[in-house]
Amino acid sequence: MAKKLYDCDNCPSYCCSYPRIQLEDGDLERLAAHFSLSRKEAKKRFTEKDSCEAENGKSLRILRHKEDDIFGTICTFFDHGNRSCGIYEARPQTCRDYPGRKRCGYYEFLSFERDAQQDPDYIAVTGN
Repeated sequence: MAKKLYDCDNCPSYCCSYPRIQLEDGDLERLAAHFSLSRKEAKKRFTEKDSCEAENGKSLRILRHKEDDIFGTICTFFDHGNRSCGIYEARPQTCRDYPGRKRCGYYEFLSFERDAQQDPDYIAVTGN
């Protein structure tokens, strides 16, 4: 396994604010079991239809969101007190696989900003 080049403990849980946290059938089964619900009830309580469709034309399911002071909205299972996943052991596969590579783009951005703030000669250049 490749070494991770990021530290989730220093992040405000940016990935949990992604508007489309997609679920597969196994994810729904895991959620249902975690909450001792039927698959149908878990689907009804925790998910919604995505406006996008899969390549096969089938509707996709995504996790519902709730309000968040930092990002506006965030995953329904997000624990605001700890700023972490409230269902970590039952989280969807997409969350388990994130970021899908050795580096997290948000962590890289934060690291760059922190380094730049320590550089008195750094001047940010924007397109404005």
